[in-house]
Amino acid sequence: MDMGNLLYEKESYEIRGACFAIWKQFGSAFKETIIEKALAKELRERNLSIEQQKRIDVFYKGEKIGVYIPDFVVDNKIIVEIKVKPVLVREDKKQFWYYLRGSDYRLGFLVNFGTKKLEMVRRIYDLARTQTA
Repeated sequence: MDMGNLLYEKESYEIRGACFAIWKQFGSAFKETIIEKALAKELRERNLSIEQQKRIDVFYKGEKIGVYIPDFVVDNKIIVEIKVKPVLVREDKKQFWYYLRGSDYRLGFLVNFGTKKLEMVRRIYDLARTQTA
């Protein structure tokens, strides 16, 4: 795999590193609010610009039909949604997929801190236009 062509390679690397740092420290022991605060701190320490709970309009056929509020928008180009659940179910992944499709962002991470092993789903907006969840 040619890592040189990875969409937002540097930012993706830092996001993944931040998530693993939090996982290494806390595992699945804390609620989502604690994980979110720790991840915000870690992302900022990695010199990433973050917006928490940013309101993103969702459009359908050019009409605003709702609002999506992800946990983080990183460097104004990557959505990061965190969960603390025993397992990410198909519906979690599907919902995240549709939120990404309905926004103007090209890349998103769905990260679950609630399992025995950190679970990370990376989705690309460009593919969201041509594939189903």
